[in-house]
Amino acid sequence: MTTMCEYMLRKSQFSSVACICPSKGTRWDREAKMLGESYPKQLYDTLPVMLLEPVESAKRVIPPHYPTPVYKTTERKGVLATTGHSSNYVMQVDLASDMAPSHWINRGAALLCSLDD
Repeated sequence: MTTMCEYMLRKSQFSSVACICPSKGTRWDREAKMLGESYPKQLYDTLPVMLLEPVESAKRVIPPHYPTPVYKTTERKGVLATTGHSSNYVMQVDLASDMAPSHWINRGAALLCSLDD
């Protein structure tokens, strides 16, 4: 049986798939297909499978979004690398949102590659 991740990887030779990525400070509204407010007393939520495909900057269409930071762990600090980013920082993922980025920044919204035990 083929998993969704394997199926999506076959779509393009240049793709990557993020299968599980917990979010903190927000949740993924599966009906509206955008960021939504967290449910009460729910600290983390998971996102659906994401297909990451490279595109040329000039051809990139960006709907209203929140430039969501992705961190390796829940600890959002690390050693400052020569790139100017923390060693715990992975990348930015633009997630659809109908709220201003400042709304999600105030909530500390971020994606995490792993949760602390």
